[in-house]
Amino acid sequence: MTSTVVFGGSGYAGSHIVEAAAVRGLPVTSMTRRESATQIAGATYRTGSILDAADRAAALAGAEVVIVAVSPRGDMAGQVRPAIAALATEAAAAGVRLGVIGGAGSLLEVPGGRMLFETPEFGDDYRAEAREMAEVLGDLRSRSDGLDWFFVSPAGDFGPWAAGEYRGEYRVGGDVPLTDADGISAIGGADFGVAIVDEIEDHAHERERFTVAY
Repeated sequence: MTSTVVFGGSGYAGSHIVEAAAVRGLPVTSMTRRESATQIAGATYRTGSILDAADRAAALAGAEVVIVAVSPRGDMAGQVRPAIAALATEAAAAGVRLGVIGGAGSLLEVPGGRMLFETPEFGDDYRAEAREMAEVLGDLRSRSDGLDWFFVSPAGDFGPWAAGEYRGEYRVGGDVPLTDADGISAIGGADFGVAIVDEIEDHAHERERFTVAY
């Protein structure tokens, strides 16, 4: 069973990944800067920050996969990119797989086209964090040290405001958003968590980005 550590395991994406892993019986640890008020049975909880080298080392010790589900907003703005770069170097040296939950903003409006955050329609409130996560993706793609990584962009409509009910289904795409018959790009938190745990177990994507939607 794949041992997994999730930085940001108490956030929306992170908590659903932790829950899906625990339900499946996988060893999973949530690592957050503050103690999690709500804890999922079967998961381990630790305090720690991706910004701290000692905490990153603790996360990598004994883990097979480390997931980063941390957003570059608030006091984390501008700090997530260099922290992931440091973790990536450390993960490569340790032989640990790295997964990054990166948001939808770096998806392309059409193949070969602009990233969504570069379009006028993209919300100004989210543009800076989308740009930072796009830079993280660029950093990962430029690595030549053999790091085993994957980067996940959820559907455009993803978050606690659109949690929805668990469906037990999802689709996987590449660099362009997936939409349903009505043109809606959405994924619920529970199904997203299952999709990430499926990736952890199946290892379907290596050194590439993918998207998940209904």
